[in-house]
Amino acid sequence: MYSVKSVKEIQNLNPFIVVGCGGGGEKFSNLEGIKTVGFIDDDAKKQGQSYCGKIVSSSLEECLKQSPDAKSLVIMLPIGAEGTALKYAVQAIDAGLNVVTSFRSLSIKENLSLKKFADSKNVVIKEIGPRLDVVEKIAGVAPKKSCEVLPKISYTPKSPVIFVGGTSQECGKRTTTKMLGLASIERGLTPAIISTDEMGLEEPTDFNFRAGSLSAMDVPSAVLSAIKYVEETKKPDIIFIEGQSSLTENGNPHPRGLSAAILIGASPDAVIVGHRPNHPYRQPRGIEDEIKAIEAVEPTKVVGLSINLRNANSDENLEDFEKIYNLPAEDVYNNGASKLLDAIFDYLKR
Repeated sequence: MYSVKSVKEIQNLNPFIVVGCGGGGEKFSNLEGIKTVGFIDDDAKKQGQSYCGKIVSSSLEECLKQSPDAKSLVIMLPIGAEGTALKYAVQAIDAGLNVVTSFRSLSIKENLSLKKFADSKNVVIKEIGPRLDVVEKIAGVAPKKSCEVLPKISYTPKSPVIFVGGTSQECGKRTTTKMLGLASIERGLTPAIISTDEMGLEEPTDFNFRAGSLSAMDVPSAVLSAIKYVEETKKPDIIFIEGQSSLTENGNPHPRGLSAAILIGASPDAVIVGHRPNHPYRQPRGIEDEIKAIEAVEPTKVVGLSINLRNANSDENLEDFEKIYNLPAEDVYNNGASKLLDAIFDYLKR
């Protein structure tokens, strides 16, 4: 089979030329018993620079002139660079080199003609796969293929981004996000409202997608892509992003990673935290723990509380929450979100 399960399987393919001067290329070069003699990257800024003790080349032809003893090529490119990966794989096989590729760069299973080409040239082609076989062994089930599909992007928003988190599921994040949007419109602003749940169907939400349908690796990219999209199409004054679940909720830890991934993708300028006292079917740790967790994950600030009083005790009121946490608190369902919007803008002006 062509799937690599141990570094010992590829040590006899030394020495290697590595395509991709990023984290993957460095990781591969540091594997036990692996010898690297050259590097290639299509980024002109990296070419001619030193990387892992070698000078980065611009092409396979150039690298082979500098490292004629190379026996193999390893392709460590990110998702989204499959065309470039295919180009290098074909060039390497044609030059009589063995090829090792990452599943992110180029899946052999989906490009079996490469295996036939390698066989015809009497060279080896192998893939460092997603190891879903291991997941199936320990969990009893696994996806057919890697769920990570989105390319990574870098983007700096022009408008302030506000993340609406919470201490648990079903604590009012969607309603709070919507009400913040409405409060912004009432002030003559142009907000963009992004829901990360399939139930985010209410106006003035601009669009919704289910972040939980994506791999954790893809969620930040999807959120950042959403921010970029609304800025290009709407040119908003402020962007509100609905979070999911909680970073700290007890009882159901599975969505907590999703919450972190959305928060990381949003990289917000400020945060509103929702809380539902005496939640009937969730187990929130509470406001203090959630604030600590949010501000530990991202360099941001929680500036207000959205309190869902549906299950609150008769003696619980907003003033008590404000005194305890020294933050403005509001019941947005009954009172709207103008008070929380004031808190956001007061903080952004600092």
